[in-house]
Amino acid sequence: MNQNPSAKELLKARIASLAPLVAEHREAMEAQRRLPSPLFAAIADAGLLRLWAPRKFGGWELSLPDFMEVVEAAAGLDGSVGWIVGNGGGMSRAGGYLPESVGRDLFADPRTFIVATNGAVGEAIPVEGGYRISGRWPFASGIHHASIVAPACRVSTGGREGTVLMAYVPAEHAEVVDTWHVSGLRGSGSCDYLLKDVFVPEAHAHEMLSPPATQPGVIYRLPAVSAFVTTVAVVPLGIARAALDYFTNEFCARPRAGTSVALRDRELIQSEVGRATTILAAGRALLVSSMSELSDATDAAGDRLLQARAAYRAACAHAAESAVQVVDIVSSAAGAVSIWEAHPLERQVRDIDAAVKHIAMSPSNYVVVGRVALGLDAGTPRF
Repeated sequence: MNQNPSAKELLKARIASLAPLVAEHREAMEAQRRLPSPLFAAIADAGLLRLWAPRKFGGWELSLPDFMEVVEAAAGLDGSVGWIVGNGGGMSRAGGYLPESVGRDLFADPRTFIVATNGAVGEAIPVEGGYRISGRWPFASGIHHASIVAPACRVSTGGREGTVLMAYVPAEHAEVVDTWHVSGLRGSGSCDYLLKDVFVPEAHAHEMLSPPATQPGVIYRLPAVSAFVTTVAVVPLGIARAALDYFTNEFCARPRAGTSVALRDRELIQSEVGRATTILAAGRALLVSSMSELSDATDAAGDRLLQARAAYRAACAHAAESAVQVVDIVSSAAGAVSIWEAHPLERQVRDIDAAVKHIAMSPSNYVVVGRVALGLDAGTPRF
């Protein structure tokens, strides 16, 4: 696998430097239900929206494990920040699917932010030179800051009926619908948007499930759905790591109300910290191992790739479950203080609960790996 530790460490250092700005805007994120513009600009200027963009377009082209570590670090600052970095940095892989001239133009602006929506609920009508696209798409994370929207659309006529396309449309054509009234990941601004009969040139669209790679990096040859789920499935691990670190390094130094004994000196707390640490490490280890096998199997194709894809989806579900367990352990051990809005754990509980509701981490992923293990077909093309 193509490792680039220097890029990873540089990006993590840039994320750490954003901590004061994130803290400054934390309440504004909740109130506005999106990232405040100064915070978004700082994230973009740090290069965090180009994690998978080709190097020739000014991107980092990170490996899967390096991408995971960078997004974990961002999610450790704030769940919504991690969600935007994962989605935006992950969708920069579009530069590896589009014609080079289109990709170069797309990433000419250093703040290019592609907001993708993968539910095939839009319509693409073939016309001369491209498509006319209409529809409404939900869960458009970061839509208020988008420069490009990338809706999934089903071709309705022209002999390609049923083909699912990913199109790239200037965000000025998108009408935002204010739907994001939620408990967790409020700062992600994941509203709906509408497109009404917008023309998209043929060179600005590609098949969604099997896009042709136009760049040589392995990330562009990965199964498209596997790449997509990575962008969100690593966020809960970052939230869980931050919750555990806060509990271990700060909260446990204090005595519980009514006692003079620090929490860290109680054997029950020591046991819970040990349990949470082990659960998190195991969830991460399985995901990293599955990433390695998926990357290695991509060019091997055949049955090995089929099994790797299925196992990877199960690892994403397992990582999410592990992260939830960790946050549950530390919030329960912290007691009633963790329900107060001013307490760090309160938001981490809400954010992780929202994050793991994403279909990428659904328990139904276990059905896919079970079917493959039993010699059946996967039961879905999206795994």
